Amino acid sequence: MGSSASSHTPDNVQDIDGPSRTEAAAVNYASLSNEEWKKRLTPEQFYVTRQKGTERAFTGEYWNTKTPGTYHCICCDTPLFESSTKFESGTGWPSYYQPVGKNVQLKSDWSIVFMPRTEVLCATCGAHLGHVFDDGPPPTGKRYCINSASLRLKPE
Repeated sequence: MGSSASSHTPDNVQDIDGPSRTEAAAVNYASLSNEEWKKRLTPEQFYVTRQKGTERAFTGEYWNTKTPGTYHCICCDTPLFESSTKFESGTGWPSYYQPVGKNVQLKSDWSIVFMPRTEVLCATCGAHLGHVFDDGPPPTGKRYCINSASLRLKPE
């Protein structure tokens, strides 16, 4: 499971925080219907991850969390961000300067015509996570502004 040191369960054991590795590897996320996603997610998680919604600033579970660990996709359990890359951006959303490996994808977002942005998606299941901006700290200069509803923190 990525670089998370806390994952020591056998492949066929259900993790209380998400799907088992066997289940996650076997699921074809592209084939899941909205009804299936609604069964797996809370209404807010569905709105954010499957309908490209945004939670209100300063309301998400992780915007001010300092707990060491790895932030995983709420939909498929893919490790997305390490707490060591999290920083206080003042925006009210969890912000990171770097994702885990190639576990996120970027896509142009023209949903607001006068304000083009770059959308951040989970590379495994396509969940909408948030947006990335070029005003972050070194070493990358990036600010991955991510909705808490799209994440699950697995503490170290």
